[in-house]
Amino acid sequence: MPTQIENRSEHARQALEQVCARADLAGARELYAVDFIDHVNSLEFSGQEGIAKSVAIHAAVFPDLRIDVDDQVSEADRVVSRWTLSGTHKCRRVTLPGIAISRFQDGRIAEDWTVSDNLALLQQLGLRRGLALGARFLRRTLALNRARVDRSAVLPE
Repeated sequence: MPTQIENRSEHARQALEQVCARADLAGARELYAVDFIDHVNSLEFSGQEGIAKSVAIHAAVFPDLRIDVDDQVSEADRVVSRWTLSGTHKCRRVTLPGIAISRFQDGRIAEDWTVSDNLALLQQLGLRRGLALGARFLRRTLALNRARVDRSAVLPE
């Protein structure tokens, strides 16, 4: 019978390999807490809506996205996963290493902190493609932040 730590490790693996890489949003509802918070490099996504936005961004950049968990360490309520993303962007194959720290609460992932080597990604894409991708990412980030601010500006009467 698997231990709680083994279950959490498998849970974190499924979150990366199924939800993030394959856009399994039904699986996201089972794996992530309703009030989940995702810190990705300098971005932050919240809840199931945030998961859907984050997954959509990655799928738009890499239509054949794949994430493989290379190594995991579990302790207490946390699982650290070292992973490798691979995919193709405009006919150029890239790999991107990263690390995610998942905090569990009540059997689900309540919070993630994820970092990836974006400099390595830009080097693989080349300067021109990297700058174009960075500009597109920045526009999406600004649009997400504007939408968040617009929602918070609406106060109930």
